[in-house]
Amino acid sequence: MPKKEIPPEVRRFILTSIPSVPHIEALILMRATAPARWTPLDLAQRLYVPPAVVHGVLTDLCGSGMLQCDDSTSTYYFNEQPNELCAVIARLALLYSTNLVEITLLIHSKLDRKAQQFADAFNFRKET
Repeated sequence: MPKKEIPPEVRRFILTSIPSVPHIEALILMRATAPARWTPLDLAQRLYVPPAVVHGVLTDLCGSGMLQCDDSTSTYYFNEQPNELCAVIARLALLYSTNLVEITLLIHSKLDRKAQQFADAFNFRKET
């Protein structure tokens, strides 16, 4: 499939709501397999990341309303409410399949900027 430009609303969603590649991969996987419920361990094994990373991802995605948690079974699932958020996530999932590199670079550029801001703040304090 040919690359498509990342629309502004998807770009904005990535920059404001997707902290890392595991976040996007968990979200897309859980959306694709909805209404299946995932345990943290199953998700960690499927994404090839440590359970501690998955715990943070699930906490973040549930906190933002993209996923739901069933506390009685300790499982997580995609929040399939027909709304603007689900529409953006659907566009993101489609674009991720054709623009994987561009989207991951966008996520990493955000992380690089945060790291640089942190380093700059440290250097500023060190010099004063």
